[in-house]
Amino acid sequence: MHIFKKNPILPSEITPHAIYTRRREFLKLPIGLIIAGMLPEAQAKLGPGKASAFSTTETPTSLKNVTSYNNFYEFGTDKADPAAYAHTLRTKPWTVSIEGLVKKPRTLGMEDILKLAPLEERIYRLRCVEGWSMVIPWLGFPLASLLRQVEPLGSARYVEFITAVQPDTMPGVHRGVLDWPYTEGLRLDEAMHPLTIMAAGLYGDALPNQNGAPLRLVVPWKYGFKSGKSIVKIRFTDREPRTTWMKSSPTEYGFYSNVNPAVDHPRWSQANERRIGEFFKQKTLPFNGYADQVAQLYSGLDLRKYF
Repeated sequence: MHIFKKNPILPSEITPHAIYTRRREFLKLPIGLIIAGMLPEAQAKLGPGKASAFSTTETPTSLKNVTSYNNFYEFGTDKADPAAYAHTLRTKPWTVSIEGLVKKPRTLGMEDILKLAPLEERIYRLRCVEGWSMVIPWLGFPLASLLRQVEPLGSARYVEFITAVQPDTMPGVHRGVLDWPYTEGLRLDEAMHPLTIMAAGLYGDALPNQNGAPLRLVVPWKYGFKSGKSIVKIRFTDREPRTTWMKSSPTEYGFYSNVNPAVDHPRWSQANERRIGEFFKQKTLPFNGYADQVAQLYSGLDLRKYF
């Protein structure tokens, strides 16, 4: 049984309404982001969602930084590329196929997916393998709510996530940077864990394209690249999926990719991180600060070998 610490959010810690409505933030945004479809009128208002006991009480990173400093290689390798080019992404209509070792394979539209469970605001830390981090107020629901719809077979051990490839809207897929489509994977117990969510929004609105619209995975105790963006297919398997970064650089990126400050990346230390928008670095926490909730999933597993 998982025991979670309840961290009630005090009124003084709630993000101000002005940021949720984003008017003041948008007045400060560069014109490139406005062109990229970030105006409030260009998005569906999802509302704040119900507060979640899983949320951290840390101050969220500014909307501007969350939407302008991104990794989304389908639109380019520079951190500013997604905000500049992702406005071309087609997000309607959108379906997600769920298949593999299941009793009831299904293909669901976004309207059906959003009816599965109430959206919650989950304020989660995000730690990038490159050494930067953010605190993001996601709007999402437990991934388990979606996976239960297809009744996984007893032989299913892993869940594979496959993201969209749109050659006419994604300039990055024409480059040989990665093997497309972008593919990620989790163990079934990781995928079903209450902390693992499918995010459909942030800061009260639908996900901006550069943040993985219309639906992305969020696994807060793992490095950010595990959270596949713009997901179109979920597949249950009995074998560990060969993920994109494992194929690209197997000595640098392992299947588990748990945040572990004691295991250095081959080219840099993982002991510290810099929160975007702040100057000083801080120590990186094991499992990104979620050890109390998830460490038991890896009991007996050598996290240096299975990194």
